[in-house]
Amino acid sequence: MFAIGRRSLLLAASSLALAGTLAACNGGGGNGAAINEDDVVLGAADAPVTLMEYASSTCPHCAEFHETVWEQLKTTYIDTGKVRYVFREFPTAPEAVAVAGFQVARCGGATPEQYMARLGEIFRQQRAIFASGTMEGIRNKFVEIGGAAGLSQDQVIQCITDESGAERVRRIVEAGSRDFQITGTPTFVLNGRKVEDAGVQTWEGMQRILEAALAEHN
Repeated sequence: MFAIGRRSLLLAASSLALAGTLAACNGGGGNGAAINEDDVVLGAADAPVTLMEYASSTCPHCAEFHETVWEQLKTTYIDTGKVRYVFREFPTAPEAVAVAGFQVARCGGATPEQYMARLGEIFRQQRAIFASGTMEGIRNKFVEIGGAAGLSQDQVIQCITDESGAERVRRIVEAGSRDFQITGTPTFVLNGRKVEDAGVQTWEGMQRILEAALAEHN
C-alpha cells in the first residue's frame, strides 16, 4: 500500500480497513438512495431516473467504463434531463491512492462537472500514476493532473493529505455496504435498487437498462 505526500494517507486506508468494508475491483435498501452532501451529482433534480455509480479512482474496470461509456451516458441521458447521476466514492486497492485521487478531484471546491473531468483524467492516466511504483512518483502525477486543472502544487498536497477526505470516504463505504451490499466497483444503483445485470458496464447494456427504466416511469 502506498503513502502519499508529507502526511501519510495510510491512516485513511487503515480506518477503512477497520470497518471491514474495503472494496474489490469488479466485485459483485435502507436510505442509501437519498442524495447527501458527500455525493457528486449531475443532472436535473426532477429527472425520472436516478443512477448511482459506486466507483474507485484506482479501479481499471471503472476507468474502462468511463473511457467507453461515460460521454455517451452524459450526453444522451444526463444532459437531456432524463437521468440524475450520482457518483459515490468507493476505494479499491491501494486504498490510500484511491482516496488521494478523490481528493484531487474535489480539490479547491470543484463543481460536479470539474470533479468528473478531473476524475476522467485520473482514469485516463491510471497506469501512468502507478508506473513509478514510488509514493513520490504517484504524488508527482497527482500534482501534474491537478496543475492541468489549475491547481497549485500546495493545493494538491494539502488536499491529498486532508484527513477529512478519509472520513468522508469511510462514511460512503459504510453506507454503501449497509444499504446496497456494495462489495466491488463499478457497481450501479438504479432508482434505489442495485443493478445485477453485468451489461450495465457497456453502452449497449446501459442504454437498454435506462430505456426500460424510463419506459416504466412513463
